[in-house]
Amino acid sequence: MGARILGLHEWWAWVTIVANGLTGAWCLAAHWWAPLRVRALWWFVIAAEVAVVVQVALGVQLLAGQGLQVPQFHVFYGFVAIVAIAILYGYRSQLLAWQYLLYGFGGLFVMGLAIRAMTVNH
Repeated sequence: MGARILGLHEWWAWVTIVANGLTGAWCLAAHWWAPLRVRALWWFVIAAEVAVVVQVALGVQLLAGQGLQVPQFHVFYGFVAIVAIAILYGYRSQLLAWQYLLYGFGGLFVMGLAIRAMTVNH
């Protein structure tokens, strides 16, 4: 069972990276080009953020349930990604005029955290 969860965790990392990268790019483009500001963008943002939560949950299962040992910074980057998503959500109403920039750069930041988590693991 542990090998399956590990395989899913490794595969889902790519889903997380691609989803947050596309979300970030789409939001940044929407800031400058109004036709991209559609409801589907926000559903995609939610899906990308849920992907991060799923990825962290898989990681927690590997650490707690399977006793897998990983570098401390790998866990740290997962924790920071969750905190970053909470901060984005917390500032959304205060930065309403710049919400596309907020979620654009935020999505790219979370993507970078996921990439860094992958590279520190090897």
